[in-house]
Amino acid sequence: MTHVVRSGREAEEIATELAATFASQAADRDRTRTLPATELAELSASGLLGISVPARFGGAEVPIVSLAEVFRLLAAADASLAQIPHSHFVFLEALRLEGTVDQRERWFGAALRGERFANAQAERGGRTAADDATTLTRCPDGGYLLRGEKFYSTGALFAHWLVVRAVLGDAKALAFLPADAPGVTVTDDWDGMGQRTTASGSVHLDDVRVDADQVVPYTPIFARPTTYGARAQVLHAALDVGIARGALTAAVTQAGTARPWWEAGVGTAVEDPLLVQQAGELEIVVRGAEALVRAAAEAIDEAGPSLSEASAARASVATAVAKVAAGRAAVEVASALFELGGTRSASEALNLSRFWRDGRTHTLHDPARWKVQHVGRWVLTGAVPPRHGQL
Repeated sequence: MTHVVRSGREAEEIATELAATFASQAADRDRTRTLPATELAELSASGLLGISVPARFGGAEVPIVSLAEVFRLLAAADASLAQIPHSHFVFLEALRLEGTVDQRERWFGAALRGERFANAQAERGGRTAADDATTLTRCPDGGYLLRGEKFYSTGALFAHWLVVRAVLGDAKALAFLPADAPGVTVTDDWDGMGQRTTASGSVHLDDVRVDADQVVPYTPIFARPTTYGARAQVLHAALDVGIARGALTAAVTQAGTARPWWEAGVGTAVEDPLLVQQAGELEIVVRGAEALVRAAAEAIDEAGPSLSEASAARASVATAVAKVAAGRAAVEVASALFELGGTRSASEALNLSRFWRDGRTHTLHDPARWKVQHVGRWVLTGAVPPRHGQL
């Protein structure tokens, strides 16, 4: 029986409890690339997968501040596991923006039952990452045939539903498919150095039959001001800052058992004034990134009731700032972990490298340098950030 979460506070409490459970075996799952089937079942049963569903459809409709905090808490425990539901929430937002009432009732209800949605977006063959070759071709009876190949389809191996981005005429659309639909093949071929257990396999689509009521417009999302991109990106930022916090927590544990450097003339490593200085600097980096993520989430929440070009732009800029800071924090702190912990912390048995590998891999999703550019233009000229889902 799937629990129904009623508030953001309850969602954060549940996430805290789950994170403690998930953390205990996270290093082992990463080392052996054991996919988290049991943990995902627990996540579904917890009710967390339905917390963004609008209240009129039976959900808690939690604020983005709470949703981002759920991701941060889970990522501090296991960044791979935490990333799996990212696309789930992004596509529920697409459904809220462009789905029909019947479509929203159908798939919001599925989310409330703990069913998982996974993405099938990225392709390898295009000139840029924005190019899609996967197509929806209309059939005489009004339905469609879906053909193409998708890669980096996070969570697809464990999804109940696949959401496939495809070209439809001169626009793009999202096809909501049962994961076991005829013609769908999901391959477990993700071999990234980090986020090893995200189940980010390839999806092959061989003349998959798609009914008209399974298609949701995608291009129109970007024809008007929305916080669609900001919502997606602030969850990415929450994942990064969760990695940073998890790495710092691990560093503190390792520092507590490390031997002091003899030149410090102290009895324990945590009394070494240079190590104390570095720990303080890292805490400042992590807290700064955490605060920026929260500020970005608040800006998205504030934009919601009276969304305009200006409020959407403020939310996008705040999110870009948070994403850059969180990404930097993840990589910096996960590397510095070993300086605080000393040589023993590099032991393969501890598998503490997973924090850096997860952070470095996740921060490659979209280039931070372009976020800095958009922030700079907004600061200097007030230029509104573009609408393309990455801001």
